Amino acid sequence: RSSAASDVYKRQDYGLLIEELVQRRDEGVIIPEALIREILRLDAKRDAWNREAIGALYDELMRLPDDAALAAREPNDLESIRRLRPAGPRHLNWDPSEGELVDRLHGAWTNRAVGCALGKPVEGMGMSHEDGRCVGRRRIRRYLALRGDWPLRDYFEARDIGDPETDAWAKNARAHSRSLRSNIAYMEPDDDINYTLVGLGVIEEAGADFDWTHVAGYWTGHIPMGNICTAETQALLNFWNRWARTERGDATADFTRRHRNPYREWIGAQIRADGWAYVCAGQPEKAAEFAWRDAAWTHERNGIYGEMFMAAVIAAAFVEQDPRQLTEIGLSEIPAECRLAVAIRELLEQIGRRPDFEACMDWVETRCDALSPGTVHDQGRSRKGMSPVHTINNALVCVLSLFYGRMHPIEAPAVAVMCGLDTDCNGATVGSIVGATRGRRGLNSPLAERLNDEVRSTVLGFHQVTLSELAERTARQWARLRSS
Repeated sequence: RSSAASDVYKRQDYGLLIEELVQRRDEGVIIPEALIREILRLDAKRDAWNREAIGALYDELMRLPDDAALAAREPNDLESIRRLRPAGPRHLNWDPSEGELVDRLHGAWTNRAVGCALGKPVEGMGMSHEDGRCVGRRRIRRYLALRGDWPLRDYFEARDIGDPETDAWAKNARAHSRSLRSNIAYMEPDDDINYTLVGLGVIEEAGADFDWTHVAGYWTGHIPMGNICTAETQALLNFWNRWARTERGDATADFTRRHRNPYREWIGAQIRADGWAYVCAGQPEKAAEFAWRDAAWTHERNGIYGEMFMAAVIAAAFVEQDPRQLTEIGLSEIPAECRLAVAIRELLEQIGRRPDFEACMDWVETRCDALSPGTVHDQGRSRKGMSPVHTINNALVCVLSLFYGRMHPIEAPAVAVMCGLDTDCNGATVGSIVGATRGRRGLNSPLAERLNDEVRSTVLGFHQVTLSELAERTARQWARLRSS
């Protein structure tokens, strides 16, 4: 996600407008053809920062009425979300010993890092497009097959083999990644790990009563702006503009998540679920609530639900190990008829019919492109279908990886990476879920050993820390919340 989001195009006013066109269409808004023509008449280069023209078109786009029926099925406030969710267990009454608690948390933290490191060298490859279509999955398979590493079971290697296309990817990986088979010695800085650390940090500082302003304030004081992407960037800019300039009187979550933020249903919130889930291990409802507080100032609708769903699944994974049961628990915390829930239920039907993850991904890609059929015109290129960093398609990758990866600490995150799209995010999420079920002692993973129990991040206060320490600190917060 970081490499895709670093494209200057996505920070230009023009880029925001084009992505908003797709987002509004995804929300079921009927956009007049005349307005679409006006938007597409802009030139990507000449009008990149034409704020007067773009601002007027953007405002007109945002004034269009929502699809009332879809909006009713996809609320943003917690009370309405809970009214629309299915029945669920809410609390699994987990009562671990102190040793078991720390071990399970250590497993979750460690395998999250393993999954993230597995996918990190091919993050950009997983999102790559050709003729407007995402071809990341096919490129990852070719890269691995040519090096004798298909199916993936170890960290990526980056040796040249005389193939110009894949050698170019290998060269880039050698230059930028500390997560290769030849050099990995710790979990290198990554936003997927940063946000898990943030969850722990916010709970340590503010406790169970934290709200979205605690999260925004923590980001401001602890994460460099350059390490924040897409929806998070836009929300934080909105927060700063309203919080500082109006003596904190005009900064609302409604504003920060929506104003000039076309990424509000992308994956950014979903990758932030783990820290909240860890401190609520065994309590899926509480984990989902914490995730809602974290997500609802940067994301809307399925962007929020993705984090709530994953938080509930991860919290439940400390007790439940069956992937179908875990998925049902996650679904029990989000609106039953939201687009994410409908797609996940359809996926569960497909999993029994598809022989392997690739056949299942064929269905996922077709289904998600139908959910987001628009085209993004990007500097003379085009992207058809759902963004590779959308919440829904990446959530489906995570769910199917639990099944086809057999809840194995290496195979499951490896499947998530081989599926393409946002490889490090999905590898991390799936690794986290399986790690929570196994505990550190149960991982039995040479990949975990090669991290040497160490995380390095760009979060102030967590620049260099052991996974053991993180597990112990998280356990203290779990006990603190339980007794409060």
